[in-house]
Amino acid sequence: MTMAHQAIDQALTALVEITAGFARRGWLLATSGNLSVRVSASGEPLLLLVSASGRDKESMTAADFVLVDESLQPVESGLQPVVSQIKPCPSAESVIHARIYQATGCGCVLHVHTVWNNLIAERLSSYGEVVFQDLEMLKGLDIWEEAAEIRVPIVENLFHLPALADAVVARIADPRVPGVLIQRHGLYAWGANPFEAKRHVEAFEFMWEYLFRWWSVEAGFVPAQKGDRKGRPYEPTEAGQGSIVGG
Repeated sequence: MTMAHQAIDQALTALVEITAGFARRGWLLATSGNLSVRVSASGEPLLLLVSASGRDKESMTAADFVLVDESLQPVESGLQPVVSQIKPCPSAESVIHARIYQATGCGCVLHVHTVWNNLIAERLSSYGEVVFQDLEMLKGLDIWEEAAEIRVPIVENLFHLPALADAVVARIADPRVPGVLIQRHGLYAWGANPFEAKRHVEAFEFMWEYLFRWWSVEAGFVPAQKGDRKGRPYEPTEAGQGSIVGG
């Protein structure tokens, strides 16, 4: 087996495992979401393994991932043949994956649609970001400094996918923040490898749920949209409680 084929084989194993795990958690419902791993070496033309479009994530196998080149066209891998009656085509959102790889140099991109990331993105869309401060789970993003604070961008969900890809990469600024929320859509997160990207998704998903539950339990409300004078304005809680700041 050549080194290229070995990289593809390892990537397929990781993608199948991550897809199954996310599906069990309900993060990839109704064929939503997409996952990819970069199998080309740094400095070489982009070569990705990406999930096929329209597949039930609970039953995906290695045959449900497609090898694509930098133009996002399927290429032959020389691996096992596709067992499905329908020839797989790469996810329509592969263009977003490709742009994230080009912008960050990462090795894996994962995209999930969850109730919590949709609620957070919708409620805070008028701020254009979510600020996490002094949360232990920030260590899941490899952020270890005391009282750390990060700002996770929120972008508008655009129908034209190349435009959405542009909007996503335009908001990638802080290298400590391996993720972008898309309003009424979901989370894109990435990492140097599949294990790291998976950990980042898990950390983000914990924090979305924590923040929304904290608003509900501690204060009995969720923050009003920016400029909505009928509700309590979006304001920080006490430090140490996972405080969130409107931009």
